[in-house]
Amino acid sequence: MALISYLLTMVCNTLIFLPSMLNPRLHSPMYFFFSKLPFLDICFTTSFVPQMLLNLWGPKKTISFLGCSVQLFIFMPLGTTECILQTVTAFDCYAAVRQPFHYATIIHPHLCGQPVAVTWVIGMVQSIVQAPATLHLTFCPQGQIDDFSCEVPSLIQLSCFCGDITYNEIQMVVASVFIFIVPLTFTLVSYSAITQAVVRVTLAKGRRKAFGTCCSHRMVIIIFYSSVIAVYLQPQNSYAQKRGKFFGLFYAVGTPILNPLI
Repeated sequence: MALISYLLTMVCNTLIFLPSMLNPRLHSPMYFFFSKLPFLDICFTTSFVPQMLLNLWGPKKTISFLGCSVQLFIFMPLGTTECILQTVTAFDCYAAVRQPFHYATIIHPHLCGQPVAVTWVIGMVQSIVQAPATLHLTFCPQGQIDDFSCEVPSLIQLSCFCGDITYNEIQMVVASVFIFIVPLTFTLVSYSAITQAVVRVTLAKGRRKAFGTCCSHRMVIIIFYSSVIAVYLQPQNSYAQKRGKFFGLFYAVGTPILNPLI
C-alpha cells in the first residue's frame, strides 16, 4: 500500500509539475505557487518513503545514525517549507478573489520568486537550529525509533531516559507554534475571506465552481496541518506515540496524493 501511494504521489505530482514548467501559458503568477507544491511533495515524500519501504520489506529494520541525521536534515526543511508555502498559496488565492483588479500589482510576476525563496530560507533555518539540537541528545544504547522515519518527537522519545530533554521539548513546541499554528491561522483567515467573497457571486454556476475549489483545497490544508500538529504537539505517552505514527505517515504520504487531485 505504501509503495502504491508513493508511486501515485510521484506520477500525479510530476504530471502537474512538468506541464506547469514547460507550458509558457502556465507561467503566470496565478499558477506559479501551485506549481511549486507538486515539486515540494515529490521531494518531501522521497526524503523518507524509500527508506521506509526498505525497512518494511528488507530483513533489517535499521537505519544508521548518519542515515537518520541526513534524513532529518532533508525532511525537516522540506516539511517546514511546505507548511509556509501553503499559506503563501492561500494569500495568492485571497488576492485573486478579493482584489482581482489589483492582483497584478499585489502578486507581480517579477516578485513571485521572493516569497518562495523566503519559505525555503525559513525551512533551512529551522533545520539548522532544531536538527543539531536533537541529534546532540544522548540516546539510549540499542534504542529503537518507534516511528516510520527519524522525526524530532521520535528522537526525543528515544532519549528521554538518558538525559534532560526539557530544552528540546520547549524548542519543538515553540517551533510548532510559529511554523504550524500561525500559518494555519493565516490560511484559514484567508479562505474565510475568500468564502465571503464567493457567497456574493451572483451566478450559481460560478459560485458552485468556486466553492468546490476552495472547500476541497481548505479540506486538504486542514488534514495536513491537523496531522502535523498531532505529531509535534502530542503528549509524551505510548498511546500518543502510536497515534502520532499514523498521523505522521498520513501527512507525509496521504496529503501529497490529495494535492494533485485538488
